Amino acid sequence: MFVGVAALSRRASQRRPPSRMELFSLAFALFLAASFVAYYVVGAVAGKGQWVVLLVVSLAFYCIAGSVQALGFIVYASFVTWVAARYLGRCDVNCKAERKACSDRKQKKAVKARYLRKKRIALVLALVACLLVLGYVKYFNVILFNFGLTSSPRSLGILLPLGISFFTFQSLGYLIDAYNGRFAPQENFAKYLLFVSWFPQLIQGPINKYEQTGGLLLKSRRVQEVDCRRAVLRLGYGIFKKVTIANLLFPVYYSVFSGINVHTPGNVIALGIVVYSVYMYADFSGGIDIVEGVSELFGVQMAQNFRQPYFSVSLSDFWRRWHMSLGAWMRDYVFYPFALLTPLQNFGKWATKHMGRHAGRTLPACIANIVVFLCVGLWHGAEWHYVLWGLYNGVIVALADLLAPAFAALARVLHVNRESRGFHVFAVVRTFLVVQVGRYFDCITNIGALGICLHNTLFNFNSVPIATALAARGVSRASTLGFPKITILACVVVFVISLLYETGHDVRSELLAVRLPVRALAYGLCFVLVVLAFPYTVTNGGGFLYANF
Repeated sequence: MFVGVAALSRRASQRRPPSRMELFSLAFALFLAASFVAYYVVGAVAGKGQWVVLLVVSLAFYCIAGSVQALGFIVYASFVTWVAARYLGRCDVNCKAERKACSDRKQKKAVKARYLRKKRIALVLALVACLLVLGYVKYFNVILFNFGLTSSPRSLGILLPLGISFFTFQSLGYLIDAYNGRFAPQENFAKYLLFVSWFPQLIQGPINKYEQTGGLLLKSRRVQEVDCRRAVLRLGYGIFKKVTIANLLFPVYYSVFSGINVHTPGNVIALGIVVYSVYMYADFSGGIDIVEGVSELFGVQMAQNFRQPYFSVSLSDFWRRWHMSLGAWMRDYVFYPFALLTPLQNFGKWATKHMGRHAGRTLPACIANIVVFLCVGLWHGAEWHYVLWGLYNGVIVALADLLAPAFAALARVLHVNRESRGFHVFAVVRTFLVVQVGRYFDCITNIGALGICLHNTLFNFNSVPIATALAARGVSRASTLGFPKITILACVVVFVISLLYETGHDVRSELLAVRLPVRALAYGLCFVLVVLAFPYTVTNGGGFLYANF
């Protein structure tokens, strides 16, 4: 009895029109080359105005990779937040001038309160104006479908614009930072539009901050000032992960979960979960490497988005290393504001009085963490399994913080050296397993299928050999070009590189410093693996998973 399908079957169901210019396509290579030449030629000839080239190519990319109609969404979000931020900036200037003219402290306080009300109203109106559009486009049809009020998630004809969550969150982050007075708002709309629409970040992030990236986009530079070799290495590494790992693992993962039933053995399900986890990492981090490399070609360093997440020693550490820009956004604009709410602060004081100092400090943060992970779950989609995924991660992180003293006491009783290498390895393995359990909620969309998968993983683990079960689902050497050989070799390469980064090595700099024959050997190995796997890119992989968010 068929009970569920994989999450990717939904994500791959064209929630947005298929891109006509994928990041590893010939079309994108030609577009990038033309943009690169135009940018540096303008810099060499005019010495200024290069940001205009970046704006033109960014808008052109969005029209080609997305659609001309979708361009309206990014212009709308940019214009609303730009106007609101300018108003907030004028409020700050006028407030300062009026307070300076006041003769007593009471008048100054009243002026400050009046302008603060104006700023709050403007902030709320702008936030609502952007979030309503995001909510309608991304969630409205799905919610109707989940409650049986429409025949399909696409029945209203709503197509998800390319990267709408990323540019909306980036715009809102800019607005909130302007509200808090972290910088003077950009007066030129075209320059601000470039910050929001910078084309490498459009497909799947990262979510950049204006004070870190905005100025870099406007800076004039010559090609000699940019380390193009490092940029190309980063770009190539991303293509390597996408083509040799993500695209070859896709059919394995899809085949395992497209026909889940009560007889599916737990070992096959567990393998499918691990495959899905590796696939997600290779797809998402590979895409980020590509866009980071592209951005570096123009001298623009974007926000870091991955830092060896599978070397994490706790679930909270994992989420500080995975999709770092989203985590930072949620921390700055959801966690801290929520944790500092008066009711939560009062609850913390009550907990300190009745439950001790640790509980008083930790419980408000625990509640805020659960709220944050629920928001992250809903960011992924308005579906129940994402709500469960968010709750799972939030509760585990909260319990780990709350029970930290108990774990420390247990380690002392058992004479466990928590600073030892052995315990570190144990913590890494433990975190990996905890993450994999969470993948069940992320990967399996049907609640009934989720229950069966969890049950069979625990109580029906070894009933059928892995090879036999995979073959029954159409997974074979012929269908995946020698899987697992190519993928295993590629995973070994990625693991070694990640381990080197984790131990403090700058792999790109060190590789570029070695002699040419050694570099040629390393490049050649990776190139051969890419060439062998590339024919299956179109049939197995296609675009990037997070382009749909």
